[in-house]
Amino acid sequence: MIRVAAVGDIHMGPDSQGLLRPAFETLPDCADLLLLAGDLTRHGTPEEARVVAREVRDLPVPVVAVLGNHDHHDEQPEKVTALLQDAGVTVLEGEGTVVECAGTRVGIAGTKGFGGGFVGRSAGEFGEPVMKEFVRTTRRSADSLYAALKELDDEGCAARVALTHFSPVSDTLAGEPLEIHPFLGSYLLAEAIDTAGADLAVHGHAHLGSEHGMTAGGVRVRNVAQPVIRRAFNVYRLGAA
Repeated sequence: MIRVAAVGDIHMGPDSQGLLRPAFETLPDCADLLLLAGDLTRHGTPEEARVVAREVRDLPVPVVAVLGNHDHHDEQPEKVTALLQDAGVTVLEGEGTVVECAGTRVGIAGTKGFGGGFVGRSAGEFGEPVMKEFVRTTRRSADSLYAALKELDDEGCAARVALTHFSPVSDTLAGEPLEIHPFLGSYLLAEAIDTAGADLAVHGHAHLGSEHGMTAGGVRVRNVAQPVIRRAFNVYRLGAA
């Protein structure tokens, strides 16, 4: 049994240093790895990223993350990524990584994702160039997620997790205004997950949403935005072959 701890939308800044560290230090008692589902900072500044880095540095479990829209706001995502990597965090964008948990290979495929909406109420690649690029951004993200999940399968991982910031399903958006659902996620992410296969999908972003959802293909989806789970992290269990 693999225990996956996850949280997103911690939105850390200089005044929040040390708030999560005590809880994170308990991770070896309850989890085998920690997933961070984006929006780790408030505005994506290097100063805020250093706070996050200190919070997770030298944790006794592997830490894997994706960035969120807030982490891009200051237009320095590469610097945010570098600071987290320097603290030992594996930061994914359209890539996969393999974590060894008690002799079991667990694959994590990660991408920020993007918006666009869900089946029957989604944007299309039509019209103005800016609208086409909006949808193509999501499609490229979904394609990279699919490719990463497939590669992890080819590598023989016993379990695979899809880690995104934006949501792949509308289920976990319940509680959010319908008008903003297209800006909270896209069905293209779920299509990638179902086609490539995964045991769990984890995302953040939807602060007013719900924790539990499922793709059309039956993959469990969990919204781990901290305002939703109301704790330092939640733990999800995966059965390993």
